[in-house]
Amino acid sequence: MVRTLLFVPALTLGTATFGGTHGFEGWGHTDVAEATRMVDMCLDAGLN
Repeated sequence: MVRTLLFVPALTLGTATFGGTHGFEGWGHTDVAEATRMVDMCLDAGLN
């Protein structure tokens, strides 16, 4: 196995409902304000 400096986090943020169009509207719809809040929370928690 080759070692690199690449860091892959164990947790990620799923964004399929951001926008709610192109087939994903059945899963839900996250508006811009809520999506922004969710992204900010994840960044504050250390997700990249």
